[in-house]
Amino acid sequence: MVSYIQLRDFSKQVFIKMGCPEEEATLAAKVLTSADLRGIDSHGVARLSGYVRLWESQRINASPKLTVVHETPSTATLDADAALGLVAGPQAMNLAIEKAKQCGTGWVAVKNSNHYGIAGYHAMMALEHDMIGISMTNASPLVAPTFAKERMLGTNPIAIAFPSENEPPFVADFATTTVANGKLEILQRKGEEAPLGWIQDQNGQPTRNPSELKNGGALLPLGGDREHGSHKGYCLGGMVDILTSVLSGANYGPWAPPFVSFLPLPEDPVGQGLGHFFGAMRIDAFRPASEFKQHMDNWLQRFRSTATVEGEENVLIPGDPEREMETKRMKEGIPLLPAVVEDLCKVAEKFELNFL
Repeated sequence: MVSYIQLRDFSKQVFIKMGCPEEEATLAAKVLTSADLRGIDSHGVARLSGYVRLWESQRINASPKLTVVHETPSTATLDADAALGLVAGPQAMNLAIEKAKQCGTGWVAVKNSNHYGIAGYHAMMALEHDMIGISMTNASPLVAPTFAKERMLGTNPIAIAFPSENEPPFVADFATTTVANGKLEILQRKGEEAPLGWIQDQNGQPTRNPSELKNGGALLPLGGDREHGSHKGYCLGGMVDILTSVLSGANYGPWAPPFVSFLPLPEDPVGQGLGHFFGAMRIDAFRPASEFKQHMDNWLQRFRSTATVEGEENVLIPGDPEREMETKRMKEGIPLLPAVVEDLCKVAEKFELNFL
């Protein structure tokens, strides 16, 4: 077990060594390790070495100048200047929140960015302002649309956070694929097989090999196959791709840059970097915030009390597992797989830092 503070501070030092100003390094480390704290291990420090390699290949600008390139009172498009998405994301969400304060709602599209961690972090930023937060991003093309064998979309997550009065908030944060790529990476480290419905081989056939992406395979849209609604997952992934990238001027579809540095960038880019999309909606733009939050409490309490199938656990509210994990890990520490520890030790050696 490693404490959250240790992981956060180590990550901060790595970002500083990459050339990030201290304030931005602090923010990036907080966003990154929030994933570990909430139990989304695929998006936390397990990805730190990936950011380092992207920086080494000059695909991440450690000291960017983020610029608003298009704006109305309630909307904006932000050029992230190849920043860490861990930095660009919160800045864009803060801009959406400020616009919502003035206009009732605020919407910010981002281009020329990189991987931004967990979508939920950015959506939850709106909660303390009595706002509903929305966050989404496109990602490396690893997903085959329904009926296809060509990789066209990323895992393209969506997050939305609703505040409440006394109950914990409703926080949905999910990929538009059956599973995120990071979960396959965890299975690879553990030497375990993937469930059917997560991935297909290069010929479009179901497989349980978690390393199949390296052989030309593809992740599957949410639903897994047509009979189980994969066309709906494909639609969701496409919607995210359009909002985050076609709208912002980022690369979309198969032109989205890969997260791994050893793969070349597309030779015919259609935009700049990865794209994100953020929304903030002031509740009192629709009804008094206190009324909404009281009814949210009622909604949450009623769903928690839903009659369940015999032998099953209670109905969960989106965000419950992550919130409970955050409480546990803040107290007990964060478990790291041996492969992740080895990876972090190599990063520490590279930058002459101490880890553990």
